[in-house]
Amino acid sequence: MDLESHRFISYFEPEQATQLCQLAVIEHFPQGAIVFEENQVPDSLYLVLSGKVEFSKQTTSQHYQPIAWAKPNDFFGEFGVLDGKPRSARAVACESSCLAKIPRDRLMEILERTPGRVVLKIFDRIIHYLRSTTDLYINQVIHKQKMALVGEMVNTIVHDFKSPFTGIHLASSMLKELHPDDDTQEWCDLIQAQVTRMMAMAEEVLEFTRGSATLHKKKIDISAILKRFEKLNRIYFKEAKVSFEIVTEENIWIEVDESKLMRVLQNLTSNAVDAMEDRGGHIKIRTHADKNWLYLTIADNGPGIPELIRERLFEPFVTYGKRSGTGLGTAIAKSIIDAHGGEISFISELEKGTTFSIRFPLNLELDSEKNREIETPLNSVGEY
Repeated sequence: MDLESHRFISYFEPEQATQLCQLAVIEHFPQGAIVFEENQVPDSLYLVLSGKVEFSKQTTSQHYQPIAWAKPNDFFGEFGVLDGKPRSARAVACESSCLAKIPRDRLMEILERTPGRVVLKIFDRIIHYLRSTTDLYINQVIHKQKMALVGEMVNTIVHDFKSPFTGIHLASSMLKELHPDDDTQEWCDLIQAQVTRMMAMAEEVLEFTRGSATLHKKKIDISAILKRFEKLNRIYFKEAKVSFEIVTEENIWIEVDESKLMRVLQNLTSNAVDAMEDRGGHIKIRTHADKNWLYLTIADNGPGIPELIRERLFEPFVTYGKRSGTGLGTAIAKSIIDAHGGEISFISELEKGTTFSIRFPLNLELDSEKNREIETPLNSVGEY
């Protein structure tokens, strides 16, 4: 946007607005560039012409907690300009940004000659900013408390369940030794796989609440993962009256953490099953690949995702109309996909269905243990 049309400039009389535009220095900040540091002596007011700026406060020696953001037509740095005290937060360009910088001393001279109605407009904006920042801070505190509570609960579950799960695993192993027939062997293998899976799922929730994920990647054919997923969920889909279909090619190899990819599939398909509410339906998983990416879609013909939660679907604790659940399913799925360097998006229509589209990079260097904290276009909804 043009400097002359910026909100802050529009507060002033024409003569003063012209003076401010003449005083302003246009500066460009690449993504990640620091505009100013916390506790720095204030020397300017900044007007955002393009891009986005994040404000954060230092909580530990290496961690900053975001508290607010400024977008085009916003301005920031006014607190330091008005009271002359050190900056209360750090400002960093979230993306390539263009800012107009107005020197503090000259701005104060203009403000001293400014009519009261102009000052009232500026203070009205400052009050609005304080309210929104306070709301954001409260939401962040509540979010941290929820995550801590879930973490404590899951940690207790993991600890308490280890003993009975070990017993189930040993009992199934004994049954396998006593009954070598194929049916018993298959069912015992399924029991052991499900027990291992349950513990892995609990550990993944615990990792999510801690804000970290350890990937144990290996090279695997995507069709093998999908066949294993179908086998583990065959009874679940049958009891829910949901037909399940996989369309995939053989020999599409990808380096992923298999258990975490299984968790992504489980979370997204379980949400679809829950939404169908025993009315039956159809879920279809389809994959294809090009030179660089594996594309995976999960489509259902359920009721669709309500408009109310679509924009926040991948945020923690977002849920709608479910009898159970924590609202962490899609958030965990996205964190896993992000950790692999992938992307996820969706389209949804009420009473027609939802399609999630995921893509994973194929050409990744194999790394058995890697810590990472981290839109495929969709053409149709519920395509079968």
